[in-house]
Amino acid sequence: MKTLYTGGPILTMGQPLYAEALLVDGDKIAAVGAKADLEALAGRCRRVDLQGAALMPAFVDAHSHFTQVALSFLQLSVEGVTTEQALVEAIQNYIKQEQIRPGEWVQVRDYDNNLLPGAAHPSMAALNAAAPRNPLFVQHKSGHIGLFNHCALERLGVTPKTPDPEGGRFVRDQEGNLTGCAEENALFAVQRKILLPGPRSLMQAYAKAQELYASHGIATVQEGMLDAQMLPLYTMLEQSELLQLDVVAYPDAAAYPKVKEQFPQCIGQYHHHIRMGGIKMFLDGSPQGRTAWLSAPYEGEKEYCGYGTLSDQAVTDNFLLAAREHTQILAHCNGDAAAQQYLDCLERAEEQAPELAKLRPVMIHAQLLRPDQMPRLKVLGVIPSFFVAHVFHWGDVHIRNLGLERASRISAVASALRCGLRFTFHQDSPVIAPDMLETIWCAVERRTREGVLLGEEERIPVDQALRAVTIHAAYQYFEEDKKGILRTGANADLVILDRNPMVTPGPELKNIQVLQTIKDGKTIYKQ
Repeated sequence: MKTLYTGGPILTMGQPLYAEALLVDGDKIAAVGAKADLEALAGRCRRVDLQGAALMPAFVDAHSHFTQVALSFLQLSVEGVTTEQALVEAIQNYIKQEQIRPGEWVQVRDYDNNLLPGAAHPSMAALNAAAPRNPLFVQHKSGHIGLFNHCALERLGVTPKTPDPEGGRFVRDQEGNLTGCAEENALFAVQRKILLPGPRSLMQAYAKAQELYASHGIATVQEGMLDAQMLPLYTMLEQSELLQLDVVAYPDAAAYPKVKEQFPQCIGQYHHHIRMGGIKMFLDGSPQGRTAWLSAPYEGEKEYCGYGTLSDQAVTDNFLLAAREHTQILAHCNGDAAAQQYLDCLERAEEQAPELAKLRPVMIHAQLLRPDQMPRLKVLGVIPSFFVAHVFHWGDVHIRNLGLERASRISAVASALRCGLRFTFHQDSPVIAPDMLETIWCAVERRTREGVLLGEEERIPVDQALRAVTIHAAYQYFEEDKKGILRTGANADLVILDRNPMVTPGPELKNIQVLQTIKDGKTIYKQ
């Protein structure tokens, strides 16, 4: 079935930027160009009058966590809670409302200590009061910190004598008692022990996650850290044939051999919309949680600079594993010290395996990547994927944690552009919603929640921001020939917006609405 689109601005994201008409045949783009030419080609077909709406390639998610987005639909959100008491009451009400039985896990998300007085975490007494008869897990908005009550710690086997793992810690008070707060590798180690919901609930949650991404104009999403515990979930997903969006998954190094064994059909190609894209590692934490690894101390600290999560040898070994497997590698790096470790280890690995540079290694977040470090990214073939929406969501927190000068360099996108780097944008969902248009607004305007213009010199034009979530994101996935651009033979992955972002005033970009999302020629979301 052919479909001809006319009657509105069509942004190809290629050259030329605009076209008068777009012809889709099945799941592919048949032609792009002048209306008269395509009318002649189309013959009898379905015709869509855009009525002034803008048509462009569907957005490509360069980094998020698809399963965690799904699980978020099965958890309590405490977004915006600003007091310890409000947190306690929200959890108590949730337990009553959901009729959660004593002994069952209570899981909470979107907690942010930066909104509480003094940016302090709730006390163990408050956590115990919130769920006195249930194990309680409260995940920090960053995903790198978690809170547990006494019942949860007992269930997980964590005691004051439990040693801190390398690259993480169980926070203790001055007397050595557990506060209930776990950071980085300490959190990840115990989080894996929490039982997952049943298959029916999970499939319903995956369906809701897919709808959420589609509602934001996204047709390709990422599973940004696939560990061994999650492999049965992907077996279910594949067998269910639920997926309409493409999902690119990145297992950690430990899970990669099992992935090759269990999902050979997904290595290097899509099978039921699932493809294994490479390997993922993370090198530090989050700047808003003060666990990102910096080269100079946080504001108010004499020595504390956060910390790394992997040794240099482990990082280098992971790069060399990617080279041996001839696959891509993604690494979470927020602080500039973590970025330095990434670059130093990659350089050593590329001396042994020069082909790594052609595998398009990705630096995820790159929040405090310094301009003096950027030339090395280009030499080493690294793609930085910026979480530029941090400017709005935590820019004011970064000013307090880092000082205005360093905070102004958060997501130094214009510096990357001047350096000639090809970069992408993401939202690290479920950290924030997968709202590409808000991210584009952040890159263009760089305003914090409190209205501060943070790093004026790092603002970029809207066309460059659009490329970061279309053609450049497709390039990151080695799919630039079929996604992120409207051209003959490309996938018919499209988004229809209520107005043309190229001519929308900067402050209004975040208000653009997604009217329709089309994947492989089929509408999967309509407002």
